[in-house]
Amino acid sequence: MAAAATHLRLPPLPTVRDLVKLYRLRALRQLSQNFLMDDRLTDKIVRAAGRIRNHYVCEVGPGPGGITRSIIKQHPKKLIVVEKDPRFLPTLELLQEASKQHTDMKIEIGDILTYQLQLGFQDAPKMDWFDAPAPIHLIGNLPFSVSTHLIIKWLQAISEKNSAWSFGRTSMTLTFQKEVGERMVATDSHPQRCRLSLMCQLWCKVDYKFTIPGKAFVPKPDVDVAVVTLEPLKYPLIDLPFKMVEKVIRTIFNMRQKYSVRGAERLFPEELRDTLSTRLYQLSDIDPTTRPYQLTNEEFCRICYAYKVICEDYPEVRDYDSRARKIKLSDVE
Repeated sequence: MAAAATHLRLPPLPTVRDLVKLYRLRALRQLSQNFLMDDRLTDKIVRAAGRIRNHYVCEVGPGPGGITRSIIKQHPKKLIVVEKDPRFLPTLELLQEASKQHTDMKIEIGDILTYQLQLGFQDAPKMDWFDAPAPIHLIGNLPFSVSTHLIIKWLQAISEKNSAWSFGRTSMTLTFQKEVGERMVATDSHPQRCRLSLMCQLWCKVDYKFTIPGKAFVPKPDVDVAVVTLEPLKYPLIDLPFKMVEKVIRTIFNMRQKYSVRGAERLFPEELRDTLSTRLYQLSDIDPTTRPYQLTNEEFCRICYAYKVICEDYPEVRDYDSRARKIKLSDVE
């Protein structure tokens, strides 16, 4: 009885595979679409999110509704599906009708990059950041083309405690290319260590759950797929503005294979470069010949705090961007 109470049995419906054939739904390469139709795998993805019964869930890119079915079976209180491609509306409406007695399902046709999560979850309870995690989950089979951009956007929202994270420590269970998933969990000196590794680990506990072989998707992508969970930390490893931290990490990793000081020099105008890059490493007490991927999370934090001190002493440094287009005399004339 207990098992039946926690696992909703949907009324008879055509399979996802049948619906794809019925509505002649073809994955569009320009939208990085790949369908996952094996319910054993979609169930496994949803289980990785933990308990969602009577919770609030947003599914990113549901497509024909494979993962959506697995979410509904776990009986969430509310489910928002955000889908950019309106071709999937009929299949999602079938699920909405089938689950209406148990779950408040909302279908949003739009781009997750611009969707206002705080509005979708406006009736969810707000939790104190330092209490239990919010009863809110983001789940999705992300299009590869937007996955990194989207996770950076959400990490910034976590750092600022806005959007879905204005309700507390909302968790994420998402798919990425296997290589991207490996980068997200890579520790210092790991071959995959990069900017994304730091950005994820400074604000979240990152857990690489399992790998889905590419052959499980239709059409088969050229890569395998990682399922990764991200749980916001009660106490982030760094307490500085997100854009400042991202700027420091990105600039240093721009020269990943060289001494880290070579990348760090690009944080400063040319006339101050030698002086301030030397001071940056003195303040942070780090060997400037250490390569970026060898630096620990804690060492990167020290570099960021040292950069903040330098910005306070040299305000012009804060807005300096070495990538900005240089103004030539001919441009002025």
